[in-house]
Amino acid sequence: MSRAALAILVVEDHPTIARQIVEFLDGLKWQTDHAATGALAIDLATRHVYDVVLLDLNLPDLDGLEVCRAIKERAPRNVPVLMLTARDAFEDKARGFNQGADDYLTKPFDLRELALRCEALARRGQLHVSQEMRLGPLTLLSREKRALFNGAPLPLTLVGFKILLMMCGAHPHAVSRSALMHELWGANPPDSDALKSHIYALRKQLEAAGALAMVVTIPLLGYRLELGAHV
Repeated sequence: MSRAALAILVVEDHPTIARQIVEFLDGLKWQTDHAATGALAIDLATRHVYDVVLLDLNLPDLDGLEVCRAIKERAPRNVPVLMLTARDAFEDKARGFNQGADDYLTKPFDLRELALRCEALARRGQLHVSQEMRLGPLTLLSREKRALFNGAPLPLTLVGFKILLMMCGAHPHAVSRSALMHELWGANPPDSDALKSHIYALRKQLEAAGALAMVVTIPLLGYRLELGAHV
C-alpha cells in the first residue's frame, strides 16, 4: 500500500542521525527539510507549512522545549510535534507534553515506527481542520471544495481552491512556493511553471468577484493573502 506524501521538518543536530532520518523519509517520497539548530527550526516552521515536526530536544543553541513552544505559537497552523530524545524519564516526557508536544519517541528508535507515528499525527492533525473556514469575506467549505466571497460562489478550479485554502490556513503568514507545489503535486511537480499560471488564474477569478489585490507575491518566498480593504 502506497503512503500519502507528507511534508516533514527534521530538527536534529547529530549529522549521522539526521542523515538516516532524512534518507529514510526521502525514500518514502516524502518532502523533508532539515534544521540543525533551534533558530533555523523556528524560522522554517514559521515560513512553511509542515504535516509534522520531528524535534530533537538536545540542540546546540536552544532547548528543544523552547523550540517546541515557539513553533506552536508561531507556525501558520497547529503542526503536530514529535519529540525525539534520549531523555526517557517521566518528568522529561511530562515537560515535553506541557510545552505542546504531541508525541514522544525515545532514541534509539526504529525508522519504520517513526514513519507510522508521523502518519498517525498527520491524520490526527487533519481531523482538527475545520470543514468550514471563514476569513473576512471568504468562506471555504473544504469538504465540498467550494469557496464563497461575500456569500456568493467563487468559480474556482480545484487547484485554485487548494491554493486559496492553504493561504487562508496560513493567514496572516505567507505560504512558500515549495509548500504549495508539494500540496498540489507531491513529489512530482510539473516541469513548467504551472504554479504561476494557477496563481494568475486565481487572481483573475477573485478580481472578477470584486476581490482586488487579494493574492500578494512575497519575493523569494511565495504568496500571502491580503484582506486589507476587504474587511
